[in-house]
Amino acid sequence: MPDQQLGDNTPYVFAHSLGQQLDLSAQEYPSANADGLPVVDLTPEQKYCFDKNGWLLIPGVLTAEEAREMRDFGLQLQHDPESIPEHERSPLGGPMTKLSDHPVVVGFMNEFVAFPPLSRRNCYGFRMESCSLFYREAGEGNFGPHNGSGFFRFPGDTHFYHSVPGKSHAGLTRVVWELNPVREGDGTLLVTGSHKSAYPAPNSIHDQHSPIWDDYTCPAGSVLFFTESLTHSARPWTNRETPRVAIFSCYNTPDSKWHDWDPHPELVASMPPLRRTLFRPVRAANNLSDGSHYSV
Repeated sequence: MPDQQLGDNTPYVFAHSLGQQLDLSAQEYPSANADGLPVVDLTPEQKYCFDKNGWLLIPGVLTAEEAREMRDFGLQLQHDPESIPEHERSPLGGPMTKLSDHPVVVGFMNEFVAFPPLSRRNCYGFRMESCSLFYREAGEGNFGPHNGSGFFRFPGDTHFYHSVPGKSHAGLTRVVWELNPVREGDGTLLVTGSHKSAYPAPNSIHDQHSPIWDDYTCPAGSVLFFTESLTHSARPWTNRETPRVAIFSCYNTPDSKWHDWDPHPELVASMPPLRRTLFRPVRAANNLSDGSHYSV
């Protein structure tokens, strides 16, 4: 049956001054991405599941042809980077630039990461702050649990997760594009709900086969979202037939920065104006931009 609202779900979020309520319904968000594609909003079930679990998998977002195009570029970047122009020599270059503000990514970020006062139809209310290629042959990758307890982080630590009734906000948020299939026993490990945990992790967290860990399987072209305040870990890749080819990106609010990373200035300059707003300076004051004259 279709999703139904169970009563008034209007969150009370404080505005900038005097305890006034921020009217979220009046805020503007881009309705299309930099390529003019309509933003794909999260469903009520997807919002609920991400808030409950701290992670959300959406299988098969890319078509087979799109996944192949992205994967081929990733393999070229891994094995023959010199064949790619220097400013494109990153997992943000070539065809992969379209993943940075894919309509599904924008829909998720508008809900859980965007800072409403710094969002407009022609300006994203969030920023992209890292982008990496994860290439793994069988046996590569290390188990190392980290993060969790996002409700209780100090100010300045962007690994947080904040909630009021009807609205949640994730700080540093990870987006993983799986460009090859992920089988049982591979992929990223996740401790469901640990972004809200109030207790220290038990010793079993250090056993990658413990039932405390959750994982996922998915076809090529799937996307995984998880808050960096969730306990998670890599693990060795086991598939001897197909390597892992995945793009790991991080997103944050426009006034926060965690990673020591910036994209190549020529690459940013070549992007459409809306996409360039993903890489504007890190601050809150006077940081609305249409991207038309901005480059890093």
